[in-house]
Amino acid sequence: MVAMRHDTKRAAEPRALSRREQAARYAPYHALIERIEELDAYSHQVMHQWPKIERHVLAAEVRAALLRLRRICAVAWKRRQKSAALFDLDVEVEVLRHLVRKAYRLRYINANRLEVWARHIDEIGRMVGAWIKHEERM
Repeated sequence: MVAMRHDTKRAAEPRALSRREQAARYAPYHALIERIEELDAYSHQVMHQWPKIERHVLAAEVRAALLRLRRICAVAWKRRQKSAALFDLDVEVEVLRHLVRKAYRLRYINANRLEVWARHIDEIGRMVGAWIKHEERM
């Protein structure tokens, strides 16, 4: 009996990413999600001290904006064409910024809280802007 020999080459199988490569790939996303979670925790702490009537109106809008930030961030990370989701994410950061300014104008937060909250939002905005620039280069 003659053994049959196949000279055809097999297609190269995609190599699985090592843990270090996976961590490097997901690092920007995890850093942004971590910042959004910190902002969410701070926002919850601040909004808990608002008047009861506003906890169900303006506070609900802020919580919804934070939830949309998380959702759009995950959508942007998973899509191949990230630009539309990233611009939606950028818009949502701006909406959140407006809601925080509204809370300050209505005197639900003082200048110090506005500064801390704005610093958190600005950091997230810078990270989103860097992600947008990175995607434009690719």
